[in-house]
Amino acid sequence: MGVGKSKIDPCPLSLSWGKSPGVEMSQRRQESASKKPDDLPLSDLAEPSPKALAPTGEGEGAEDRGDTSEEEEDEVFLKFVILHAEDDTDEALRVQNVLQNDFGIKPGIVFAEMPCGRQHLQNLDDAVNGSAWTILLLTENFLRDTWCKFQFYTSLMNSVNRQHKYNSVIPMRPLNNPLPRERTPFALRTINALEEESRGFPTQVERIFQESVYQIQQSLWKETKSSVRRQVIS
Repeated sequence: MGVGKSKIDPCPLSLSWGKSPGVEMSQRRQESASKKPDDLPLSDLAEPSPKALAPTGEGEGAEDRGDTSEEEEDEVFLKFVILHAEDDTDEALRVQNVLQNDFGIKPGIVFAEMPCGRQHLQNLDDAVNGSAWTILLLTENFLRDTWCKFQFYTSLMNSVNRQHKYNSVIPMRPLNNPLPRERTPFALRTINALEEESRGFPTQVERIFQESVYQIQQSLWKETKSSVRRQVIS
């Protein structure tokens, strides 16, 4: 509910003047044997450069740091994530399109777009903590899906335990197949829900998704990510 290593290829052996490798190497050995140390060119007597003597780990460390900076640039703090029932993916995508294109609230994501092959709990944690607002799509399918119940309880607890996440959980009744108020879980009835069919929907959206709130949460998110990286490096 986010965006290459520079490697130095070994220089290929080159054959000069059309000579075979064996003839060339034999001539070099004879010339080297006949020369005194004083006659040898400086390039043959030069010590290996510090770069050549550097441990392999140092280069790898530099590459790792480059990768880390690239990961930081690729990661994006989202405006919102939509948590929804499995059967409501199409409706969630429609709502995402409405918020992004009609109201300019972007970027956003629906839970179905989270990376495949990862644990659902990890995806849920990344979605909720990697976005400013968590939208719960309240449809008739919502109560039938046990995973949805877990999602909204987890989201509510996260908003209570983390001060900057206060008021970040937004229940929303979409146009299609909305969940009636009387059947909405009590914990969610205490929160003002977005009503897409309401004439006041545009005003609700403008009042909730404020850029100043997003920037505050984004700053806290960046500080947390940087702190975690420093602990890993140390």
